[in-house]
Amino acid sequence: MRIFIDTRALDAGIISGIPAYAGNLIKNLTEEYPSNEFIFFSNSFKKRKLDPERKKIGGNGVWTDYRIPNRLLDLSSHILDFPKIDKLIKADVYWSPHFHILAFKNQRKHVLTIHDLSPLFYPEYFPWRKRLWHWQQNYKKQIKTAGHIVGVSEFTRDTILETFNLPESKVSSIYSGVDDFYKKLPSADDNLANFKKEKKLDGPFVLYVGTLEPRKNITGLIKAFNLLKQNGKFKDLKLVLAGDNGWLYEKILREIDLSPHKEDIVRWGRAEKKDLLYLYNSASVFVYPSFFEGFGFPPLEAQASGIPVVSSDRSSLPEILKESAILVNPWKTYELSMAMELVLLENKTRESLIESGYRNIQRFNWKNTAAGFMKLFEQINSNG
Repeated sequence: MRIFIDTRALDAGIISGIPAYAGNLIKNLTEEYPSNEFIFFSNSFKKRKLDPERKKIGGNGVWTDYRIPNRLLDLSSHILDFPKIDKLIKADVYWSPHFHILAFKNQRKHVLTIHDLSPLFYPEYFPWRKRLWHWQQNYKKQIKTAGHIVGVSEFTRDTILETFNLPESKVSSIYSGVDDFYKKLPSADDNLANFKKEKKLDGPFVLYVGTLEPRKNITGLIKAFNLLKQNGKFKDLKLVLAGDNGWLYEKILREIDLSPHKEDIVRWGRAEKKDLLYLYNSASVFVYPSFFEGFGFPPLEAQASGIPVVSSDRSSLPEILKESAILVNPWKTYELSMAMELVLLENKTRESLIESGYRNIQRFNWKNTAAGFMKLFEQINSNG
C-alpha cells in the first residue's frame, strides 16, 4: 500500500504536542509496517536540508521537495480548491496528522486527525493571526469532506459527531501513545543530580509543562500556588513553568509579577526533550489545570516519569487520566491549591497516585496507535 503523509506538522520541531504526535506515529508506522511505501509531503518555499531526526523517523520513506509557499498553498486550497494533491502525488491513502489544508479530487481516501475543537468553541484563546490561519485551513470544510476523521480521544470523537452531525461510521477514536523516552530515572543518576544542582532545583517544586496561554489556566495555577505558600510548610516550594510564551502570555507575566512569591516562580521557557525528562523526574507534583484539551500529553509524560498528577476535570482529561490523578475544577483556585497540598503532604496519597499513574500509561502505546491507523488505512484502501 502506498501511504501519503502530510508532514508539515513536524516543522515546529519534534518535542511535544502535535509535532510529537506526528513524529512518534510516523516512526512506528514505518518501523512496524515496512512493506508499505510511505510518501512524506514536506513543503517549503525556502530550500532546506531535512534534519537528521526527521530522516530517522521516516525510515525508508520518500520525502518530497515541493517549493510552494505554504501560505499560498493554504489560500489556493481554501479558495480555489487547487492544486489537487492526489493528482500531483498518487497514493492509496492520504493522511493529515493535523489541520493543514490540501485540496483533493477524491476525498474518500483522505484521513484527517482532529486533536481538539478549541478554535471553534474558544476563539478568544487564539490571537488574530492564529484565527486567520484557522480560517485559511477551512477546518469545518475539511471535517465535512474528509473520507474519515480520527479523534485522539472519545471526548474529541463525540464532540465532532455532535458538532457536525456526521454519521458514526465516519469518525473513529484512536488513542495516542506515550513517548518511551519519558521514564523514572534512578535517584542516583549522576546526570539528574547534576541537573538539579546546576538549575538550583534541589528543593521541592510544582511543575507545569505546556504553552503559556489563557486556555492552559496558568493564572489560576499561580493563584493556587500563592494560597499554598501561605502555609509555612511550603516556604521552600517553587513553581516551575516550562513552555513557550503563547497568546496573551503578558497576562501571565503580570500575574507572576503581582505574586508575593514571584521569587519562587521560575519561568523556564521552551524545554528541550532531555531537560523535560529531568524536570519531570525532579518535580514533587505535576499540575495541569487546563480548561480544554483534546488529549493531553504532559500529564501522561509526568506519570511515566513517576510523578503524581493533579489535573483539571474538564474536556478529555477525566477520560485520559481516570482515577490515576486528582481531578479538580480548574475554575476553583482553592480546590486546586488543596489538591496540591494533599499530594505534597500525604505520602500515602502520593505513592498511590504514582502507582496508578504507571498503570494508567499502559493504555497508551504508539505501537497500538500505529496498528489502529494501519487497520483504518487498509479498510479505506479496500473500499476503493
